[in-house]
Amino acid sequence: MKINKLHLSVIIAALSFMIFIASFVSAAENRGGATLTVDGGSKGSITFPHKAHQDGLKDCNICHSTFPQELGVIKKLKDKKELDKKKVMNEVCLKCHKEYKAASKPYGPINCNGCHGK
Repeated sequence: MKINKLHLSVIIAALSFMIFIASFVSAAENRGGATLTVDGGSKGSITFPHKAHQDGLKDCNICHSTFPQELGVIKKLKDKKELDKKKVMNEVCLKCHKEYKAASKPYGPINCNGCHGK
């Protein structure tokens, strides 16, 4: 059987579409849990409402540009001295929460004890 250019183009287009759809299915499956337990250092662990942030922010890179999608990443980054604990609080979480409060949008805790619980 001889495949002409039109048939080859159709086959390539179909394969490309299948790969495109598979990437969305894979991304949807890797959305993490509804809540995550995050290392909060000496102030205690944090129960992080992951799904609420996903639903509200809609852009995973807002957080994941700082925190790669990896189990225990905050502790690993702090241990390697690549992430200062104050950066987590002040430059990422609290900054965003305070911006949302100023814009009269629903916001999360704006002080340490709002997230940390011993």
